[in-house]
Amino acid sequence: MKILYIEPYYADSHRSWIESYSTHSRHDIEILKLPGNKWKWRMHGGAITLADEFMARKNIYDLILCSDFLNLPVFISIAKKKIAATPVAMYFHENQIAYPWSDHDPDIALRRDVHYHYINHTSAMVSDWNFFNSAYNLNSFIGGLGTYLKRMPDHQNISSIEKIKNKSSVLHLGCELSRFDSHTIQNKKNKIPTILWNHRWEYDKNPELFFRTLFKIKELGVDFHLILLGEKFSSSPAIFNTAIEKLGDNIVHQGYCTSFEDYAKWLWRADIIPVTSNQDFFGISAVEAVHCGTYPILPKRLSFPEIFDEERNSEIFYNKDSELIEKIMKALKNYEKLKNYSFLTKHYDWKQIVSTYDQRFKRIIEESPNKVN
Repeated sequence: MKILYIEPYYADSHRSWIESYSTHSRHDIEILKLPGNKWKWRMHGGAITLADEFMARKNIYDLILCSDFLNLPVFISIAKKKIAATPVAMYFHENQIAYPWSDHDPDIALRRDVHYHYINHTSAMVSDWNFFNSAYNLNSFIGGLGTYLKRMPDHQNISSIEKIKNKSSVLHLGCELSRFDSHTIQNKKNKIPTILWNHRWEYDKNPELFFRTLFKIKELGVDFHLILLGEKFSSSPAIFNTAIEKLGDNIVHQGYCTSFEDYAKWLWRADIIPVTSNQDFFGISAVEAVHCGTYPILPKRLSFPEIFDEERNSEIFYNKDSELIEKIMKALKNYEKLKNYSFLTKHYDWKQIVSTYDQRFKRIIEESPNKVN
């Protein structure tokens, strides 16, 4: 089976996801892409550029798969002759309706932020099927559509929500977890408990809560080390500079790891990962850390209750900020006896989940109403 994956924003989790799937899949996958920057322009103009490139290709595909950054109606309108009866599916890594906006984003003041909602909405309408990387992602999108459409002055198209829901399902993110196993630290014994941050240095990961909680713990005289990983951007929140200044004596490493080996070794070395995110549609950084034996302390919201089975593992979840500090303090005092929850991540490994992907995509082709026998 030949699949074309179309990605207007080829970077970060979008890039690693499709490259890993291409490696593990039994299907033949080609990638049509644009650089992973200027995300708003990619959502607006990327479809035109990619449609022109698609039309210039001679290959015929069994399935067209695209990410949520593609303005699918625009793409189809340009490339409809070549697409013909080929089924088109979308994979939602995130959705713009539920994505929290930065306080500094100029689009909020200019009242044009909802157009990205519109692109996701209309793309989900014209696709043959929509896959979401978590139930939280799917439910927040379907639920948010009602609120978004009711803001419109008339002809709100509320019926489109049920149509989208009926052709949408969850397909959890695949992760390259097995790669970490060759970097395991045998008989790890930290003399001081070590806390981990391995997310992007951005506002949606809620670094304010994370670091201010650690400031309070330090003021209480509790000792800990801090591993500060993740990609830093030119506009990273100021709290990171404050944290580096206030927690300088605690930090054993800071900065982005340029090699996978270094990243893996730091994850294996950590004891505790408190997560404070305001946005996580799946939570790959937490999954990677937990796979490496790091003890999770997770918010009882977003994708985390689903991904880490909150019903059976309620002890690792918190509801309030006060619970977060209590759970971190308890974990620090008992860090040598913390339970290993890596068993919760095994089924997200590509070696385990790739057959599900292959079967689901094959089924889209077999059940396509336009299939030519």
